[in-house]
Amino acid sequence: MRYRHLQRFAIVLRGAGRAAGQSGRSPAGGFRAAASAALLALALPAGAQSFLGLSPEEAKRFGREQHPKVVAQFGGAYEDPALVRYVDSIGQFLAAASHAPRVGYTFTVLDSPIVNAFALPGGYVYVTRGLLALADSEAEVAGVLAHEIAHITARHGSKRQSKGTLAGLGLTILGAVTDNPALVNLGRVGAHAVLSAYSRKEEHEADEIGVRYLSRAGFEPGAMSSFLSKLKRQSEFEASLHGRSPRPGLDFFATHPRTPERVARSVEAARRTSVADPITARDIYLSKIDGLLYGDGPEQGFVRGRRFVHPVIRFAFEVPRRYRLLNGERSITAFGPEDAKMHFDLQKIEPGLPLGRYLRKVWAPQARITHLEREVVNGMNAVTALARAGRNQWVRVAVIRFRRDTVARFAFIPAGAPDSRADRRHRRAVHSFRRLSWSEAREARPWRIEVREVEPGDTVRSLVDWHFAPGVEQPHRLFRLLNGLPRGEPRPGDRVKLVVEEWPGERR
Repeated sequence: MRYRHLQRFAIVLRGAGRAAGQSGRSPAGGFRAAASAALLALALPAGAQSFLGLSPEEAKRFGREQHPKVVAQFGGAYEDPALVRYVDSIGQFLAAASHAPRVGYTFTVLDSPIVNAFALPGGYVYVTRGLLALADSEAEVAGVLAHEIAHITARHGSKRQSKGTLAGLGLTILGAVTDNPALVNLGRVGAHAVLSAYSRKEEHEADEIGVRYLSRAGFEPGAMSSFLSKLKRQSEFEASLHGRSPRPGLDFFATHPRTPERVARSVEAARRTSVADPITARDIYLSKIDGLLYGDGPEQGFVRGRRFVHPVIRFAFEVPRRYRLLNGERSITAFGPEDAKMHFDLQKIEPGLPLGRYLRKVWAPQARITHLEREVVNGMNAVTALARAGRNQWVRVAVIRFRRDTVARFAFIPAGAPDSRADRRHRRAVHSFRRLSWSEAREARPWRIEVREVEPGDTVRSLVDWHFAPGVEQPHRLFRLLNGLPRGEPRPGDRVKLVVEEWPGERR
């Protein structure tokens, strides 16, 4: 009971406008810890105090300029003031225990389902709500934030900027429909932007420094390694959903290279650090994320199996069997068998411009267009064609006039010969595109995290079958992933995360 009481007391102090650096143990003890954090300078790894790269003033200016662009690229900031304050309180608490407590840190929760976290020079740290859904305790979130703070205090981003690796916005666009540049010429897919990946040495450095920050703040030092293990399982889960091997580009490992020894080294760093009565705060954390939006929000549209539904813009379509949909910020992609791919987006068009001319002159001016046909798709004018985008590289394209000044665009690669089985599948997908009525749009509801106490007799199967939202893929495996339960059954009294469908009028 004393341990749980101290955990809760720690959060109350931090969440109620604590004095700078309170550790959460007691007001007096917290002040002493803060004083130590400010006065005691730990030795940074070799090179971490390098003056190469951006100066502190330049780093702050760079971060301040890029911050709104990064937020916009990731779908905006998540609008839950209580949760945002909670994450900020954890971050500020860790920052006070860092080597650079006076940087002036800004912690932002991004409204993105992608599991990711990163930092910009100047003290700007970001975590996605997707990462918060995956984390299982306050200590695990603290481990992520400590790692990102370490990147800032070690000036990794500042030094990379000096080398030109953070060119322009400092972002690398990932998630193109295909590695083939020919299709990209027909319309590059918009996707999440992530910082360029750190080097292995920088990752190990941030891990080791981050574990020190965790222990100085009183958190469980092993939380960083436990979350790294969970990230690996999450990456494997995501890859299995899309029928491909795990690879960088869709998750945390896009910015933080997956090196086999990282978890082991983090475990070893935690073993070298001893914290009396460390903070884990699982129950408190689960209470904070109860009701967290899971997956895509209404403004982003929903992937529901092979169907994509956008309740705000009010349209839907369905991809062929064995295709997996992936929702991006500006477009939607689908991956099919034998490296087949689909790209969909909405684009503005000059009112009155013929669709055939738009296809030839605006969308694919470099491509050779053949087999152009005018059609009607669920009451909307459309054109379809084959576009040659490279040597022996054909793409089935379609343009549908969704509104007077807006077109829906499909591109399938590789294209089948006209009227072949593959071509008929592509055409059916195009003809599945339709407008949604107001009532249909209202029926499309997002998913949320619901925290529930396990009762006697509950099993993974019963909890999933009774409570998980319909349409969740591999729900039993997802339940185990979200709850850190690789095997076995939950125990009565445990609190677990469920993915449920939001009820009408339940918006939080």
